[in-house]
Amino acid sequence: MSEPNDPNPNDPNRPGPSNDSPSPPKPAAPPPGPPAPPPLHGGQLVLATFAVALATFMNVLDTSIANVAIPTISGNLGVSVDEGTWVITVFAASNAVSIPLTGWFTQRFGQIRLFVGAILGFVIASWLCGVAPSLPVLLLARVFQGAVAGPLIPLSQAILLNSWPKEKSSSALSLWAMTATVGPIAGPALGGWITDSYSWSWIFYINIPVGIFAAGVTWMIYRTRETPTRKLPIDVVGLGLLITWVASLQIMLDKGKDLDWFGSPVIVALAVTALISFSFFLVWELTEPNPVVDLRLFTQRNFLGGTIAISVAYAVFFGNLVLLPQWMQEYLNYRSVDAGLVTAPLGIFAVILAPVMGRVLPRSDARIIATLAFVGFAIVFFMRSKYVIEIDTWHLVLPTLLQGIPMAMFFVPLTAIILAGQPGPKVPAAAGLSNFVRVFCGAVGTSIAGTTWNNRTILHHERLTEQANANNPVFAQQIDAAQTLLHVSPSTSNAMFDFTVNTQAAMMGLNDIFYASAIIFVLIIPLIWITRPARGGGGDASGAH
Repeated sequence: MSEPNDPNPNDPNRPGPSNDSPSPPKPAAPPPGPPAPPPLHGGQLVLATFAVALATFMNVLDTSIANVAIPTISGNLGVSVDEGTWVITVFAASNAVSIPLTGWFTQRFGQIRLFVGAILGFVIASWLCGVAPSLPVLLLARVFQGAVAGPLIPLSQAILLNSWPKEKSSSALSLWAMTATVGPIAGPALGGWITDSYSWSWIFYINIPVGIFAAGVTWMIYRTRETPTRKLPIDVVGLGLLITWVASLQIMLDKGKDLDWFGSPVIVALAVTALISFSFFLVWELTEPNPVVDLRLFTQRNFLGGTIAISVAYAVFFGNLVLLPQWMQEYLNYRSVDAGLVTAPLGIFAVILAPVMGRVLPRSDARIIATLAFVGFAIVFFMRSKYVIEIDTWHLVLPTLLQGIPMAMFFVPLTAIILAGQPGPKVPAAAGLSNFVRVFCGAVGTSIAGTTWNNRTILHHERLTEQANANNPVFAQQIDAAQTLLHVSPSTSNAMFDFTVNTQAAMMGLNDIFYASAIIFVLIIPLIWITRPARGGGGDASGAH
């Protein structure tokens, strides 16, 4: 070993260090982070999975539980059904905005503290929704509820993946998918029964005992498995731009029908605001060192194709899930509970087949399974496009029952594709961003579906009444015959005719929505096949980037 004053310490010919000589000092390495906690086992794993899944179920349940209660809520609060629909869309929009913040809050406070805090915040928000005396107060409470619910879904995925052995990750995602699937399905049935039997306020109050139990059990099991925390700067500008363009776009979609769309200066201003803020948001997030949304994830083929596919599919699915019970109540005279029960069979096959998917997926190409799911959705919506006003309950239930099969093949494979190849620290960010896009598309899909149904109903009404005037002898003869046969006045006869036309026009408009939904599911299949093969539950380094 050369002396410290060696004139040429870099000379390659000088002798190397002897075995008994001390090594030169090296720079201090950063202290290693704490090792990841081992997977849970036995009864503790079962109880922990149940508690985490219950919190997820509570969250996704509230995305749809108000669907069948909208007419009742609107009537009790003295607003129109269209305004009442905001109860659904503001929750989804607020939830979507808060989801991307999951990564920052996780690193600042830790996974477990954030998850438990979000559950307790959800409980408080649910109580505020139940006691709301007016629509504005209810909407504010729903905004708060959606905001605190943001971390629940991505953190539930991350916590379950860390709790189960790596080789069982697909089973963990299958259990998660079961709760994510059953929530929107059980929501209408449960919401209808509660609304008819008690009060619409109780669709929110039921979250209180469920949330307290889930928070207590989760904290009891996971408090010693907290993730490391560190202080990070928050992207205030990016967050502000995110809130601006999401809020502007959602309000534009919700109010467009009432304000005559782009004939209204308000709608034009909202559209311009959304476009400009979204453009600045893209530029800012791609250049910000600590972005609120890591848009660079979209450079990965699996994340890009999987996220767009699951988001568009969810938008179509959820938009139809809102319209179907609304149509049954308004035009078929179904009670809230009956409309909810018609949608309930959707969960039968979804629950039965979800564990099967956990076994099949690790040995299969997720792209094939997701493709079969989209084909199944297309078939179901094509069946619904043949609905008629005289339809019986069985023919309403049959497509809903069959839809449970593609539902079971929907979430798990696409989630596996999205998370495939993501290293552990990236899983929350990837799950958060994909869920943000999916949930926001669900809110947008609800607004677009409602607006499109209204426009198609108006179009069909105009076509059906083109020849319905006093100058048409056939029409006049039919009206006279109705008056004679039913012994009613001319005004009553005309009102009966108008009711029949409105009902038929609404049916034809809804059939158009169903037919278009079937086509959309077929058209988005190629998005699945731009991804690379993914097997297992995702979240490991072996998948495709």
